[in-house]
Amino acid sequence: MSMNIKSLIDHENGLIDRRIFWDNAIYQQELKQIFARCWHFVAHESQVKSFGDFITTYIGEDAVIVARAKDKSINVMLNSCPHRGNKVCFAGEGKIRSFVCNYHGWAFGLDGKLNGMPENQLYDNTEGFDKSDWGLHKARVETYKGLVFATFDEEAPSLGDYLGDFRWYMDAILDIDDKGTEFIPGTTRSLLKCNWKYPADNFVGDIYHALWTHLSAAESTLKSSGGIHVSNENSYQSSVNGHGWEFSLANNFGNAATMGDKEIVKYLRSREEKISQRLGSVRAKMIGSVASGAIFPNFAFLPGYLTFRTFLPKGPMETELHSWTLVPSEASDEIKDRWRLGAMRTFSPSGILEMDDGENWEHATIGNSGYVTRNQKLCYQMNPTKGESIPIDLPGIVTKGQLNDANQRLFFKRYAEFMDAKSWADIPLAKPQF
Repeated sequence: MSMNIKSLIDHENGLIDRRIFWDNAIYQQELKQIFARCWHFVAHESQVKSFGDFITTYIGEDAVIVARAKDKSINVMLNSCPHRGNKVCFAGEGKIRSFVCNYHGWAFGLDGKLNGMPENQLYDNTEGFDKSDWGLHKARVETYKGLVFATFDEEAPSLGDYLGDFRWYMDAILDIDDKGTEFIPGTTRSLLKCNWKYPADNFVGDIYHALWTHLSAAESTLKSSGGIHVSNENSYQSSVNGHGWEFSLANNFGNAATMGDKEIVKYLRSREEKISQRLGSVRAKMIGSVASGAIFPNFAFLPGYLTFRTFLPKGPMETELHSWTLVPSEASDEIKDRWRLGAMRTFSPSGILEMDDGENWEHATIGNSGYVTRNQKLCYQMNPTKGESIPIDLPGIVTKGQLNDANQRLFFKRYAEFMDAKSWADIPLAKPQF
């Protein structure tokens, strides 16, 4: 029986029931109501450039293969043989012509179709068996400016409607020139003993933690610029359909560009005028600010650092983190490598910032183990700029001030809407205005 999640999320007063971070019944409801419904980021097109390229990942706890077929289409399909359920691909990425299950030898094309199996005639003579019925179960696939998304829900709206006006913000990273973006080859994978919603909560709008959690790292690497600068003046949080971005327009490139790498800062400043002509002055400043963004439910990124990541649930108390470095395709090899090194130095399993975050997320999750503790509420009440006017025209629900819990409250409001909805008709989508 499904639990009424809206009774656990007091969006208006900023109170969250801790049960959503540890209860297994709620977690199972998430797999059905959120992960089986939403559009999920699964790959960048640069990871599957040509025929035979593939990567493997997860949508919720469903293992999937992302592969480029001969007709150039990108297919996303369950990584599970329909014969006995075994995985058909164990590699994280590579190039291949077909997938063959190592249990009974069933072979599948890059489009997911069942091409054959040992002793074909045994099935040819079996009444009711149709080979076309037994391919790998496929998801719907759509792309947005290099990012590949998939959903297993046939009733889901288009990706464009799902993202809505959040695309306006995404373009500040994805559409700064005609050549687009690419992922630097390689995927970093790590395992955290935390609930997947803690890192999602962190990226959707929690710059507040950086002033304390990352203080020592900032002081040691950003001395010349005086550390991390965050202010509610000239900064904002914006939420669209539960997707969130918090950013400053103070143009402090040194704060976020891989902890002040001078060559990356120089590169960003050299590009600002052209980006401004293409996207406007507001978005030209967004890439280098102290900022974070997240697409509901579990895809996040940091402008400036250009680290992109997914928080893949492995039960209510464990999360598998996959991360990549995104770079402008037109950038020089030297600049791309500087971004790669900067991302590894800061947001990798041994990075000076990610270690801080991971420890906090794990202890926040473990802290709910006690009976008395888990029956307490969590405080999401920071709202110092409520009612203040927004001097610029921005899409979405916009709140003044990065130091604010506004985006996090809206993220959990969206979470409750998905968890309680009987169908997509019960899930409101903001109509694009930009």
